[in-house]
Amino acid sequence: MNTNNHAGIGMTSQRTRDRLISRLEEKGIKNDRVLEAMRMTPRHLFVDEALASRAYEDTALPIGHKQTISQPYVVARMTEAILKDGIPEKVLEIGTGSGYQAAILAAIVKEVYTVERIEPLYQQARRRAMQMGLRNIRFKLSDGSWGWESYAPYDAIVVTAAPKEIPQALIDQLDVNGRLVIPVGKTSEVQDLLLLHKTPDGIQQERLDLVSFVPLIQGGV
Repeated sequence: MNTNNHAGIGMTSQRTRDRLISRLEEKGIKNDRVLEAMRMTPRHLFVDEALASRAYEDTALPIGHKQTISQPYVVARMTEAILKDGIPEKVLEIGTGSGYQAAILAAIVKEVYTVERIEPLYQQARRRAMQMGLRNIRFKLSDGSWGWESYAPYDAIVVTAAPKEIPQALIDQLDVNGRLVIPVGKTSEVQDLLLLHKTPDGIQQERLDLVSFVPLIQGGV
């Protein structure tokens, strides 16, 4: 893809991106790899052209099909959480959406596997990744609550939609010493962002934040 498109102009310029990074630092994001991935990834390419001028606001934006591209702070917080003990090699993402979270992960880790149940979003995210030369992302059209067993176990799993309870398949597909970050809640307005650490002795759980994600729909594609 043309590098000029990556740089952007006006509200999509590098200066605008840098202002977003400053806001993330003010909110407590400290990991340099996460901040650099957020700085270099052109978020305006993951939203409709009509919303490009808002791409570097720290807010979620609609992407159609009743889905959103997550707030940059939440993307950074979830990514930082799985880097707590170093950089995982193989990460599973549940809920590809626009493909933005997968692109951030792909800038940091060796292999990204991402699952989306809405076919138009799946197709669009695959095209974007190809156009941007992101060759370390594999895509699957499927029910995310099933995970992606054929490539398990994963060093980390990032879930970008909220189930009422953590799907057992995701815990099973997480490697020992792996980390799972997931929003969980009974309501569609607010959920707990949880970080699970799978140890040889069992699961340790930590609450990171309050968040608002679309629900994780289960039961086929």
